[in-house]
Amino acid sequence: MIRGVKGSLLAAVSLALVGCAANGKETASAGDKPAEKPVKFNKDPYPSTYKGYPTRLTVVKGVTIFDGEGGRIDNGSIVMTSGKVDRIGGPDMELPTDADVIDGTGKYLTPGVIDIHSHLGDYPSPSVDAHSDGNEATSPTTPEVWSEHSVWPQDPGFSRALANGGVTSLQILPGSANLMGGRSITLKNVPSRTVQGMKFPGAPYGLKMACGENPKRVYGGKGRMPSTRMGNFAVNRATWQKAAAYKKKMDDGKAVDRDLAMETLAGVLSGEILVHNHCYRADEMALVIDMSKEFGYKVSTFHHAVESYKIADLLAKEGICSAMWADWWGFKMEAYDSVNENIPLVYKAGACTIVHSDDANQIQRLNQEAAKARAAGRRIGIDVSDEQAWTWLSYNPAKALGIADKTGSLKPGKMADVVLWNGNPFSAYTRPEKVWIDGALMFDANDPKRRPVSDFELGQPGEGDVK
Repeated sequence: MIRGVKGSLLAAVSLALVGCAANGKETASAGDKPAEKPVKFNKDPYPSTYKGYPTRLTVVKGVTIFDGEGGRIDNGSIVMTSGKVDRIGGPDMELPTDADVIDGTGKYLTPGVIDIHSHLGDYPSPSVDAHSDGNEATSPTTPEVWSEHSVWPQDPGFSRALANGGVTSLQILPGSANLMGGRSITLKNVPSRTVQGMKFPGAPYGLKMACGENPKRVYGGKGRMPSTRMGNFAVNRATWQKAAAYKKKMDDGKAVDRDLAMETLAGVLSGEILVHNHCYRADEMALVIDMSKEFGYKVSTFHHAVESYKIADLLAKEGICSAMWADWWGFKMEAYDSVNENIPLVYKAGACTIVHSDDANQIQRLNQEAAKARAAGRRIGIDVSDEQAWTWLSYNPAKALGIADKTGSLKPGKMADVVLWNGNPFSAYTRPEKVWIDGALMFDANDPKRRPVSDFELGQPGEGDVK
């Protein structure tokens, strides 16, 4: 039997509680015994404690701005105050006189990069067995586990992603050994002693699922189901069937035994938890879409998705994002039939297009991965502008994570998650010069005091003046 994790409560639970009471009395069950009251679960017993950092009224002027939603402003300016974007505009925009002013002439400014697929903290550096905490590979379905319970905040990968890649937010996923690997968590890329101190306020949870070779290899290799792709779907469907029955009991106001796995899946069925599905082959993605309709949930994003180009029209129609690599493919059979033009082809079809890492090194250069995809597109006549390509790195991943109302683009009132690049960010020679998270300057290449490193790295060669 599958046991579930952290109770993602549904609005249905509160309705269930109302339904159990009639004129202040509990509904009688058979034999005139009063029915038990449904348990009210805590949706998030590990709440975010992230409160931001002190900020200053800051202006960056004379800079080329990509706003994250496809807009571009040449010789533009941005005003950041109280952790938010106050306004952006062109050279004629009125600027405050009492701000810290940065001259961005010849430089570029963008929303912070958001990596929708990372395992930092769950598979931290140094990569040793003692740190391998991303896959609970003991059952084909483990929706009860939560990636946040494995995150090590001191992973040096976080500060490297910030300083080298301009990454301001990221989703930490369980691994892909399981059909249902557990809950994911979205983090702000800030230093913290605890995972709660990094937890993105108000971000919905995700459910990591996986198609194809990994589950059938891992569990078929143990002599248990699934060992085939049809076994994958059979186990998935049986689990969703159980979850649907569990949710119905709660919706009907009936008492249920608390089941952490079922709580997570009921949260998916209620739309509170977003599905992020590791899937390579186009045919399997299409089958997953049918399965999601059978049980009444929606896939937010297919991850890796090396064959998305084959069904880009279907993905556009269904409103499903694809999180992809530029040219990482061919390392196993299901990853074999990709093309380097995958990302631009998905973009041209009008589907939600995202560049992701799944790697502690690649997260430090997602801007370059997007540049490689653009080059592949140009070779077949798909010319994607700088400002449109940046949607792959900020706004689209924010949308897929359910946080686009808070971050992902430079719009007034949104979090001031901002990167100043020392050149065009699609150049291999460009690096972040400054990175702000919620308007707080978290990295400054010109200030040794603003170059965060993990405590684990202190005193290592190349990490400043520490002797």
